[in-house]
Amino acid sequence: MHAPVRGRISVNPRGFGFLNIEASPEKAGGPGRPGWAALGSATAFIAPPDLNPFLDGDVVDAVVVEAEPGRFSASQLALVQRDRSELFGTVVSHAKRPHLRVDRLVSNTDWPFKPGSADDLPEGAAVVATIEGAAVVPARVVASGADLGIERCLARNGVRAVFSGEVLEASRAAVAAVSVERELARGRRDLRDVITVTIDAPVTTDIDDAVSVLPAGPDGALRVLVSIADVDAFVPEGSPLDLEARARGTSVYLAGRVIPMLPDAISSEAASLLPGVDRLAVTVELRIDPEGGITSIDLHESVIRSHARLSYDAVEEFLTTGRSAGIPEAARPVVRWLRTAAARLSTVRAARGGVELDREEAYVTLDAETREPTAVSPRSDTGAHRLIERLMVAANEAVASWLVARGLPCVFRVHDEPTEERVRALEQFAHNFGVEAGFGARLSPLGLAAFEAQYRGSELAPAIRTVVGKALGPARYTGAGGLHFGLGAPLYLHFTSPIRRYADLAVHRVVKRYLQGRRDQRVEAEALASLAHHLNARARSAAKAETERHRMLVARLFASRVGEEIEGYIVSIKPFGLVVQMVESGATGTIALEALPGGPYRIDAAAQALVGASRRYGVGEPIRAAIAATNEELGRVDLVPAGARGAP
Repeated sequence: MHAPVRGRISVNPRGFGFLNIEASPEKAGGPGRPGWAALGSATAFIAPPDLNPFLDGDVVDAVVVEAEPGRFSASQLALVQRDRSELFGTVVSHAKRPHLRVDRLVSNTDWPFKPGSADDLPEGAAVVATIEGAAVVPARVVASGADLGIERCLARNGVRAVFSGEVLEASRAAVAAVSVERELARGRRDLRDVITVTIDAPVTTDIDDAVSVLPAGPDGALRVLVSIADVDAFVPEGSPLDLEARARGTSVYLAGRVIPMLPDAISSEAASLLPGVDRLAVTVELRIDPEGGITSIDLHESVIRSHARLSYDAVEEFLTTGRSAGIPEAARPVVRWLRTAAARLSTVRAARGGVELDREEAYVTLDAETREPTAVSPRSDTGAHRLIERLMVAANEAVASWLVARGLPCVFRVHDEPTEERVRALEQFAHNFGVEAGFGARLSPLGLAAFEAQYRGSELAPAIRTVVGKALGPARYTGAGGLHFGLGAPLYLHFTSPIRRYADLAVHRVVKRYLQGRRDQRVEAEALASLAHHLNARARSAAKAETERHRMLVARLFASRVGEEIEGYIVSIKPFGLVVQMVESGATGTIALEALPGGPYRIDAAAQALVGASRRYGVGEPIRAAIAATNEELGRVDLVPAGARGAP
């Protein structure tokens, strides 16, 4: 059987690759093509010679052959789309000609430099190069002593790490052009006398949200003000700054380095809500009644002044003990009333269900001076984190409903209800963990919250959360409002982080135009869909870069622990074997198929299990393993079953 298809390439560091075949028959030649039903959304093997001209992530057309039942191979590849424009690697010489030895997760072969472009580069130099046809041209040489792991992550995932001179100059000019006095004269609301605080990690420089609250009146209602940095004031739509921010889509937070969406002159200085300085903001004012209902929403352009920069740790200490040297006296009533507001919102949130999904379950601690990893442990959020999360989610929901009520076009954030197939799979996974779900025909946000209550705070929690996140799938941006299943929210969007996310900046512009009298805003559905598609792609790339960097640091840390045994849970079944999440640290490692005793094994996709003649490994099952090896470049911790032959 031969079938022409379209798909996206993934490169294996061993030199071969796979074609992830897209499920849309139109993109693969249309319905009725031979073999399409058999292919579905399968993967096809790509042999090394066929893979040579291509890169990880390339979209190609190919001919797929079913070599044996259920196993496909792809050949006659033709490039359709390449999003990647840069490659990272080291200079090597072949036949006295300089080549770039590319990261083997991106390309299985070395790429030649354009003649004359790299003659002065020494062998072994680390280089970021621009792709020009079938060759590369040096863009910048990575400084000696730089963390090559970070550079590798950035290039692998197409993250733009350097701002052009034009963009940097535009940022300086934009900052100089903004005047608080002129904005106040234009009619912005002056909130500088309202005691306002920010709550962030001590290392945060791009502070884009501040909160304040007016105490309860006779009716018990609170007025909470969530003020968000007015980034649009510094980034005119269509300007070089705006085009760069849109291209990046989001800031990228790698352990040890932040790649901002906007230059530091704006992201860490002029727009950041630093203490003791006047800042432009867009403020959402929420009236919250004693039962947690939001009875009114008001938005306005404002000028604020943060009276105190608080840390999560200081706020948590104050919330739990009533004391904290890190909380100024004037800010303490504000923190107490914010706790009241968050508690009310939590009550309503609990009544509608949902769970927290977007989080890394292992946290790597870095040495403050060397930036070397010193420990890895399961992440645990505090009451201070939940306080801010509740207020930001409430503000995002409020702005979404405010925009919809006025018929305004916008980029929303949705999270689909899981299909029946996913629900049944999640029930099976839960059973493997020793937790009974019993969701019924459909899974509701409230049913999901009830399920989470069974394992919250237990040893199982990090691994189950990982599996639940995979089973439910990611949230996404879209031009049409809809349910955010994970939050149990009928409407949701991103508004509270415009320094870090372009989606929030786009929402601010719609809000500000309306507040300034523009009642006739129209955006073509196709343009909104295109923006949402782009932002989804950039968010995925950023998340992948952050995850890869995290795994590299874990591998570096675990290099000294080879031979140790660990307890863990299977959280994923892959073609190469098992992914295991370790109980003690929350980090993950992999067990290769060939390391599993009792093979050979076949994948049971429906049950998410590896099945052999006498042994079965399924998602959710506990496993004891030994750390066999680490590979920092690939971000891999290799495990073997404890007691297996070949275990260290």
